[in-house]
Amino acid sequence: MKTTIRKSIPRDLDFLEKLETTCFPKFQQSNRRAIRYSISSPFQKVVIAESGDGKEKKPVGSAILYLYAKTLRIFSIAVLPEVQGQGVGKQLLEYAVNLAKSGKIGRITLEVRKTDSKVVKFYENAGFKFTEELPDYYTIGENGIRMALQIDENTEKQSLSNIIIVKNPKNWNLQIEGVKVVSSRGYITESEFQSLKNVRIFNLSNSYQYQKMGYYVSLLASARDHRVIPNVTTLRDFSSLSLIRSLSGYIDDDIQNAFRLVKENKVSVFVYFSKSVNPKFRQLAQKLYHLFEAPLLQIDFVKSEKWMIQKVTPLSLKKVNPDDLEKVQEFARDYFSKKRFSRPRFKNYKYDLAILVNPKEKNPPSCPEALQNFKKAAEKEGFYTEFITKEDFSQLSEYDALFIRETTSVNDHTYQFSRTAYAEGLVVLDDPWSILRCSNKIFQNERLKQNKIKTPATLVLSKFSYRKSQNLNLKFPLVLKQPDSAFSIGVEKVDNIEQLDEALKKLFLGSDLIIAQEFMPSEYDWRIGVLDQKPLFACKYYMAKNHWQIYNWKSESKYKGGESDSVAIEDVPENVIKTAIKAAALIGDGLYGVDLKIINGEVYVIEINDNPNIDADVEDLILKDQLYSRIVRSLLNRIEINRNIAQFVTG
Repeated sequence: MKTTIRKSIPRDLDFLEKLETTCFPKFQQSNRRAIRYSISSPFQKVVIAESGDGKEKKPVGSAILYLYAKTLRIFSIAVLPEVQGQGVGKQLLEYAVNLAKSGKIGRITLEVRKTDSKVVKFYENAGFKFTEELPDYYTIGENGIRMALQIDENTEKQSLSNIIIVKNPKNWNLQIEGVKVVSSRGYITESEFQSLKNVRIFNLSNSYQYQKMGYYVSLLASARDHRVIPNVTTLRDFSSLSLIRSLSGYIDDDIQNAFRLVKENKVSVFVYFSKSVNPKFRQLAQKLYHLFEAPLLQIDFVKSEKWMIQKVTPLSLKKVNPDDLEKVQEFARDYFSKKRFSRPRFKNYKYDLAILVNPKEKNPPSCPEALQNFKKAAEKEGFYTEFITKEDFSQLSEYDALFIRETTSVNDHTYQFSRTAYAEGLVVLDDPWSILRCSNKIFQNERLKQNKIKTPATLVLSKFSYRKSQNLNLKFPLVLKQPDSAFSIGVEKVDNIEQLDEALKKLFLGSDLIIAQEFMPSEYDWRIGVLDQKPLFACKYYMAKNHWQIYNWKSESKYKGGESDSVAIEDVPENVIKTAIKAAALIGDGLYGVDLKIINGEVYVIEINDNPNIDADVEDLILKDQLYSRIVRSLLNRIEINRNIAQFVTG
């Protein structure tokens, strides 16, 4: 069949949607919105395979490709059932390979259903090799497998080398290509390990206690800029039960399901290189490893009303049950044979930056053009930059910095990414404590009040003590906010006690506490961007048409927000800038958007946002490219400070 390949255009949308429904099972299909995003995405490429000549050409297949600086990921290749077996899929695959070669990309990766033997064989015949299995990747019971094709063999030689640290290497009978077993004393004292670069350390020393040998291995590894598991921060985190239980909330459903048939009130799960010797806990073990990254772990659970983590203990090799030692080495062999850490690294980049995005997010904090501007600015500063998604969690520790550009929340993966990246020693914007503090309006209100910063008059209403028609020391109208509201969602305006009672009935379903604030009408809100406790940008966000908020989510209009004006910092009233900087400093030294109003000459802080919007032709209208450069330089400066000072202390 004569086939040509071209770039997709918006009018291909109907065909691409048809391909999804005819070529993939329902749980694997992308919806129309996701396909539309792929066509316009700055880091995806969608191509169409057509058959025939001239006006007789008709589309018969497509490929969706993710383009990173060093990796090309094949998201999907699909061909109409009636023309399968005629070489169309092979041509699309060859196109992807040639695209990678022309862009000097050394590696192609993809995921495929494990049970789809025909497709697996297709990629194997093209030279792709199995790298790892992905349990329940598509849906429960539908495992995926990740495959990779190494185009540039030299990139394999540039990958991270792996060193396992044990007290006595003679007791570690492990022969794996690319893995070296070294004694704790040797790693600390021998000069060859002091100058190594691009090394990953797996610390299995006999004791992790403060000032013991294992503690110093992790400490010195951080000082040498070696990636180390576990690092000193992680070791400290294991001692905080409140932090452990907070993090474990992300996998609470998995915990309850794993132990639903366990009759005892206590159980321990041993996780060795992400696996459990007990097959019943296989899936839970992987989730626990990603949450509490250490080579060997013991997690103790107890049950009262439900199962909860009682303790997390990183294990040295000495403390592993002797009956499990054979399994430990088997799991380690499997772990390293998957070449998990073979991400290519080119010499012209000083550091690696991951930008976390969500391609499916309706209202992301940065538009596609702004994301590309961040990438260009980062590459000018010496960063190799990749856009990553929540599926890339296991690769997080391979970067030097994480920049989050999707809407953050304490109750989703963005906080988990931030917390894990920080524990791994990465520089992070937004850092986890900023997400925690900015996500909760109750914290902000208390913090601002204590520091004598003006806010609208506020009351915190409790689900358990509020009574209908109770006398409030606030005048109507009132603005009600869920503590974690964002983008004007979870925010309601009420004009009387009846509306208040009705609104609270609904809002209390999602939170035990609700904030009630006096309504301060204004034509616009000030938004001051603050970075490193200095003003970065200033905008006036006007209220949406015929609405009291900046966003009107009930509007039938395509654009639900009000207009905006960008203002030079020097043209902003001085008291607005000073108040914004003071308010942001109460949260931290990261990147924030402070929302303020001027009422009767007085400045009021409405809220402080981590992860503020930075869109092309809005927030960057004054500084242009300099805005992106200043943020990237902040990341660079933080890395340099960490390399020279902080990692000696924080790990």
